[in-house]
Amino acid sequence: MFKSIPLFATLVLLSFTSAAPLILPVGDTGVSLSINEDGVVASLDGQTIDLGTALNKVVGASTSEDAERGNQNQASAANGNPKAVYFISNAAKNSIVALKVASNGLLSDGSITATGGLGAVGVDAMGKPVAVDPLFSQGAIKVEGNAMVAVNPGSNTISMFLIDHQDPTKLRMVGKPADTLGEFPVSVTISSKLSMACVANSGAKAGIACFSMSKAGLKPLDKTLRPFELNQSTPPVGPTNTVSQTFFNADSTALLTTVKGDPMKNNTGFLSSFPVEDGCVSMTGTRSSPNGTAVLFGSTTLPGTNDIFVTDASFGAATLSLTSKNIGAIKASTKIEGQVATCWATFSSATKTAFVTDVGTNILNEIDVSTGALVKGLDANNGNMGMIDLQAKGNFIYALAPGNMSKVAVFDVSGGQGSVKAVQNFQPKGMGMGIGGSAQGIALL
Repeated sequence: MFKSIPLFATLVLLSFTSAAPLILPVGDTGVSLSINEDGVVASLDGQTIDLGTALNKVVGASTSEDAERGNQNQASAANGNPKAVYFISNAAKNSIVALKVASNGLLSDGSITATGGLGAVGVDAMGKPVAVDPLFSQGAIKVEGNAMVAVNPGSNTISMFLIDHQDPTKLRMVGKPADTLGEFPVSVTISSKLSMACVANSGAKAGIACFSMSKAGLKPLDKTLRPFELNQSTPPVGPTNTVSQTFFNADSTALLTTVKGDPMKNNTGFLSSFPVEDGCVSMTGTRSSPNGTAVLFGSTTLPGTNDIFVTDASFGAATLSLTSKNIGAIKASTKIEGQVATCWATFSSATKTAFVTDVGTNILNEIDVSTGALVKGLDANNGNMGMIDLQAKGNFIYALAPGNMSKVAVFDVSGGQGSVKAVQNFQPKGMGMGIGGSAQGIALL
């Protein structure tokens, strides 16, 4: 009978503040609403309404919805599974796409939130815009706790958000997008230990800049970049000879960055390391090019060790052991037959193995990080051309799949090592717009 909750709330308020019977005309209908002296019973066009009962139903429905959402989030947290999945649209006006995750790991639409910055795409050797993996990177968005940072490659900025505790698809930007001091930012990382975010630029002004993080937003910690001499343009020509990913090591004592070389030009890629001293990232770093590597790309730290697992698009993937100065050496390697461009990596605590994706093949490869043995190669068999950025948490892995409209492929690893299976291929929709094919990065809460 009541068309809106605000109208109903007004009537209830009137009922409690009225000391005498109250008669209200309903527009020009000729019908009146009468509220008795007790403020509890009303009548409208001959029908009796118990305001107390009606109010309880409205409040109860709202409370029930909030409780259901909270229960789903608590269930996900309890089993270690994610509560939400995030990536950037990388459209002309860049946005964060947030997807809901049910307790069974499956996705549904959530929200789209503008970053206040612009997206952009790199170009190929012919100068044409790249349609797939246009940032040539891993880690365009990062989540740590309830804080999120994302790159805006077209405006040379990064944006910080806080994630709502009750609804993880509700984001609030804090402060304004911050200048990255360089051009074409492609990868970002967060250290909760240091309350710091750092970003890697890959354009004509390439290098690393860092920021302090607070409830007020991002504050620059540097006046100049930690430069990489790539001799690039803006937008950069890729995918080779570009910055791949920046990330802190497990204990935040060093900021590591993988940079791709170009085998066709005898240009070897490298692993950069800037030590953290007195809570600050040093401006002076070291570089190493582990034997046998050339196009270092996506990386992930390995729990309980000082090792990292990296992909190399020239052959597959490798586990690197790091010295006290974070000089890398191959500990185990994996040559993936039939690979086109193995570039993205994540580590699953459920399987104690790494997973890698390839933009040119729709296969999720599982690798033993100790020996380099290929545990399993799963053809997703869902019609996608391939997969790019991916992240693992709890019993699930989420991989961004490029195409005319970006999708997220979901995999279940609850059975342990070698058990991975595809369970969903989700295309975001119903959020006011479609998600184009230039989407990048993936992060989990």
